[in-house]
Amino acid sequence: MQRLWNMLLTAIAPILWGTTYVITTEWLPANRPLLVGVMRALPIGLIFLALGRQLPKGIWWWRSLVLGALNIGFFFPLLFIAAYRLPGGIAATLGALQPFIVAFWGWVVLKERVTSRLLLMAGLGVVGVGMMLLNPQAQLDAWGMLAAFGGAMLYGVGITLNKHWGRPVPLLTYTAWQLVVGGLMIVPIALLIEGPPPAFTASNWLGFGLIGLVNTGVAYLFWFRGIERLKTSTMSFLILLSPVSATVLGWLVLDQRLSWLQMLGALVVLASIVLSQLPSRQPTPRLQVARGASGQG
Repeated sequence: MQRLWNMLLTAIAPILWGTTYVITTEWLPANRPLLVGVMRALPIGLIFLALGRQLPKGIWWWRSLVLGALNIGFFFPLLFIAAYRLPGGIAATLGALQPFIVAFWGWVVLKERVTSRLLLMAGLGVVGVGMMLLNPQAQLDAWGMLAAFGGAMLYGVGITLNKHWGRPVPLLTYTAWQLVVGGLMIVPIALLIEGPPPAFTASNWLGFGLIGLVNTGVAYLFWFRGIERLKTSTMSFLILLSPVSATVLGWLVLDQRLSWLQMLGALVVLASIVLSQLPSRQPTPRLQVARGASGQG
């Protein structure tokens, strides 16, 4: 029962992330993805840091730099590049490769075994996301696909290292370190590529408030809490709730029509999440990779 409760709380994060598209299109400045990245991470990160009133010490200086870069600083720009150069369906489907990526890094870093059922359900999740979002006429862009895959890979490493290293301070402070580091990393890139920020309207400030406080501050608190209490494989499957949330919200708020294929795809994604977490009644065959091939002793 405790595990189910932890899963439900952690699921709040990807569900909130699924609202980002609506917030961005309705309230945020157009064509300023890096600025949005800064405003998502830095203000709420500084607020959390002021509340926690504690800076990293010793080894946690460079660990915070690594985690902040992986989860925010590198991930946000790659996410935005993919969003601007690829149709949303292609970007989301590549992002749905997270269970495979996290399973790989969990095996390498945490020595977690990869079950055949886990890989099967991961493939089912990718198929479900594709059914919801892929368009047969979608144009592929090499740089966009590299950005989407690179972002998913880096975020998978971030999840794994968060699990591996744990946290030495309260959750609020731990979250603040990563948000501030990541936000500061994006600032010079945003100024170089997009120039100074424009004058913000009241709608812009509302959008920044929602995307910063709710989609980033609240969401990452639940997400980092979940990393401590759940397996990395569970975390990777919960990420698939984000495109489901975005699709449902587009239907509810933006009056977008849902086809039967999209609704079936959402059910396939949900089924992959549930089935991947069911306990095995008997030992499940596990896929093992020779240690010599990976350099692991």
